[in-house]
Amino acid sequence: MAYAATAGEFASRPAVPPGIVTLQRALIWMVGASSAIVFIEPSPYELMTLAAASVFVATGVRLRLVLVPLLLLLFLVNLGYTISAIPLFGESTVASWIATSWYMAVTVVFFALVCAEDTAARLDMLRRGLVVGGVIAALGGVAGYFHLVPGGYDLLTLYGRARGTFKDPNVLGAYLILPALFALQNVVTAHLAKALRGTVALGVIALAILLAFSRAAWGGLILTAAFMLSLMVLTSRSRGERSRIIIMTLVAALAAVLLIAVLLSFDSIADMFRQRASFDQSYDEGRFGRFGRHILGAAMALDLPFGIGPLQFHNYFPEDTHNSYLNAFMSGGWLSGICYPTLVFITVILGFRHTFIHVPWQRTYIAIFAAFVGTVGESFIIDTDHWRHFFMMLGTMWGMFVAAQSYRSERPSAVIVPRKA
Repeated sequence: MAYAATAGEFASRPAVPPGIVTLQRALIWMVGASSAIVFIEPSPYELMTLAAASVFVATGVRLRLVLVPLLLLLFLVNLGYTISAIPLFGESTVASWIATSWYMAVTVVFFALVCAEDTAARLDMLRRGLVVGGVIAALGGVAGYFHLVPGGYDLLTLYGRARGTFKDPNVLGAYLILPALFALQNVVTAHLAKALRGTVALGVIALAILLAFSRAAWGGLILTAAFMLSLMVLTSRSRGERSRIIIMTLVAALAAVLLIAVLLSFDSIADMFRQRASFDQSYDEGRFGRFGRHILGAAMALDLPFGIGPLQFHNYFPEDTHNSYLNAFMSGGWLSGICYPTLVFITVILGFRHTFIHVPWQRTYIAIFAAFVGTVGESFIIDTDHWRHFFMMLGTMWGMFVAAQSYRSERPSAVIVPRKA
């Protein structure tokens, strides 16, 4: 709420009452915090996003020309899904899937429009909300796994793995990566009190990721953290700041190793860890395993201009695609199959191009970009096309692109060149 005092940022546009500024920023925080609870439908996140979108539309948002490619690609992706689903609309699950896809597209536009203005303050509120949401989801998973809540084990775990306030442990682990990166940034850069709070948040979130026993989340956290910290070192403006990031990173890594060693001393955790860490899982191997299905499905996609429709892949193979790019081809035909990866990888390319623009929200940008790139990679081995936090990051990235261009046009010196450590 304290950000209401910075309403002077709006001087270049019609005056916005401080009360409206406060409300808008508070809603962004609530959207971030509510993103942790999605095991019921409609989820609090969906209701909060719709409420926030209504308020922003009523109080004023501007559609920028630079967002037209985003809007066009989102429209074409969902048009392909809808056309392919026409013969299947009698199935309620298919109709719901299509409605969800269009809703996800709307949330992308919402975050892009919102983050294009008042960017630093709104991103900070979103970041704070996501960390709170991450801690809530993580505490749910940890409490359920260790039987700390009566009846919580059945509600908050699945197949002996923590799922917290999500339906699936894999999605919980993936969702927690971005809040973990935000908390890690506080650990390695913030003053003592804030760093201690970040340490507590990071510890709880990291523990939940471990107990979710998701190999993708384990690897995703390690790789995205390394990527983010590398970018932070490259974009740091002083030798002292770079040194602190490196030293605190080493300390955090040592603490993480010690935490894992302690947890693995428990037989139940160690047994599940060995089982999940194995690379010879039965559902990954063989002609109809995860990767075999990718090859066979790609061959099918070449002969099916309109695909087979949403949620139909399991009728041809033992399981779903577990590949979002292949799923776009199968669910929406060539139209969605071409436009979806085009949207994703254009965003990644633009993301790299904007990494070294020195803007007030650069640190938050780096964390979101790192988590987004991690999810893009994970999309090759799992279906991420309805992950709410993925579309939140996608829209936020485009909003930051718009804001960075405006900032750079006003300050040509905003582009920084990476320095050698």
